[in-house]
Amino acid sequence: MRIGIHGRDFKTKSSRFIDKLLDQLKQYNAEIWLSSKFVKQVKSSSLKGIKYKSFELGDNLKSLDFFFSLGGDGTMLESVTFVGKSEVPILGINTGRLGFLATTSREHADKTLASIFKGNYKIESRTLLRLISTPKLFGNLNFALNDLTIMKKDTSSMITVHVYVDGELLNSYWADGVIVSTPTGSTGYSLSCGGPLVYPKSESFVITPVSPHNLGSRPIVIADNSEISFQIEGRSKKYLVSVDSRFETIDDTVKLVVKKEKFKVKLVILPGHHYFKTLRQKLNWGLDIRN
Repeated sequence: MRIGIHGRDFKTKSSRFIDKLLDQLKQYNAEIWLSSKFVKQVKSSSLKGIKYKSFELGDNLKSLDFFFSLGGDGTMLESVTFVGKSEVPILGINTGRLGFLATTSREHADKTLASIFKGNYKIESRTLLRLISTPKLFGNLNFALNDLTIMKKDTSSMITVHVYVDGELLNSYWADGVIVSTPTGSTGYSLSCGGPLVYPKSESFVITPVSPHNLGSRPIVIADNSEISFQIEGRSKKYLVSVDSRFETIDDTVKLVVKKEKFKVKLVILPGHHYFKTLRQKLNWGLDIRN
């Protein structure tokens, strides 16, 4: 079995976990592939006696059976850029903090590997959005698992974002910006701006204004087969556009359109894990400090 691994920002406790994980994969006779970025951050002692292949962003990873993401949700989003169109199933092992995407704890790594090699898991497909722009932004990484944002830059003044859905004007948002999120991204930036939680299997996008001046401007859920386009106005002639954690600066001459991406992200779901359970754990639903 071929296992790809990417991770970042490791501390001492994480280093011990990595030593154990690599040793266990060796015992399973797995063929180990490590991102070059991961190799640079791991102590050389961890890689002693471990045979591995190194890969870069943009390399073809279709031959991998699984891709392990070691870190938090930010690392998961980076892992998606490595996997891309190959749709290699990704397992998120959380060495960070909250982790809506990286839901498997490092304390359960033994059980996790046993489940993987026994075939005791499920694969869940997640929708991505694709940014089509003129001129083209973000190169071949113009897709997002979480969200696209259009934000003000270099000014305290709000901007106006005219949002069109399938050519029809939805609203002119006078705000700090606008977020378009996938169901997966509904637990991210959109949630902090008052957006709804959306079940991952829902075929939808969420449009959420960021700090709108008009309190009547509310988030809206639309079908994910819609085409969303934008026109931007503001005192400043420079704006920020992002796909997941990647940012570029644009002006109001850049044309932006969002559609559903043709390929999907496949996440490994282990026994006992469910989206609802993750929500209850991460958002402390049902907990009462009085009890």
